[in-house]
Amino acid sequence: MRKILAICMMLVLAIGALAGCGTNGAKKDADKPIVVGLDDNFPPMGFKDEKNEIVGFDIDLAKEASKRLGCKVEFKAIDWNSKEAELQSGRVDVLWNGLDITEKRKENMLFSDPYMDNRQIVFVAKGKDIKIASEADLAGKVIGTQSGGTSEEYFENKAGLKASMKEVKYYPDFINAFMDLENGRIDAVVGDEIIGRYYISKHPDKIAAIDTVIGEVTQFGFAFKKDNKELRDKVQKVFDEMKADGTVAKISEKWFAKDITIKK
Repeated sequence: MRKILAICMMLVLAIGALAGCGTNGAKKDADKPIVVGLDDNFPPMGFKDEKNEIVGFDIDLAKEASKRLGCKVEFKAIDWNSKEAELQSGRVDVLWNGLDITEKRKENMLFSDPYMDNRQIVFVAKGKDIKIASEADLAGKVIGTQSGGTSEEYFENKAGLKASMKEVKYYPDFINAFMDLENGRIDAVVGDEIIGRYYISKHPDKIAAIDTVIGEVTQFGFAFKKDNKELRDKVQKVFDEMKADGTVAKISEKWFAKDITIKK
């Protein structure tokens, strides 16, 4: 009887070791990484540094979560405008890169709890006499934003606002939009406050932020395939542990000089 019991316990342990990180309701081999899809030109959330390595606030969070899960992690740069297709196809397991939680996205994605607030504000070139005190002041102007981003979704849902603008130009990422702003090709950029202020910290003489909020204040979350509750719950559990033991706060302090994450 003791031998049988010992064999049964060994089988249970073996099955547990093989469980690894689950996706799509199946068990994933422990050696197969969690694939994180991201826009790798979205500082400070995820971007390539001078060594061409992907770094950033969300990158550090995902690395720590994967480490606690006992899984490897792979970061895969994707076309952010096709992020839902990448997730649905299984080419990536999670989108973790300053992704706003919206009702429309919740129809096709399974989100984590929110971990950071985000605002869409206005950015203009330094020295330009452009006053935008409200979204009504966008009328008649050429506005740039990221394709597939929250501002694009907002503009597309407000036909009157979009029609009032001279033109809305969509870019693959905000860096390209800011470069066009510096070169005078557009009048303003509407985009994520976090990336905009980070860009300003690196180009203080080029860009200025106008504290005019466009749309509602949103929140960042990481997203999984709609039916992948197993992986979502595993990652959420270790992320909650990271918040509780102060790890998330320390990573935030590293990138933003203070903890700006949601505490609850």
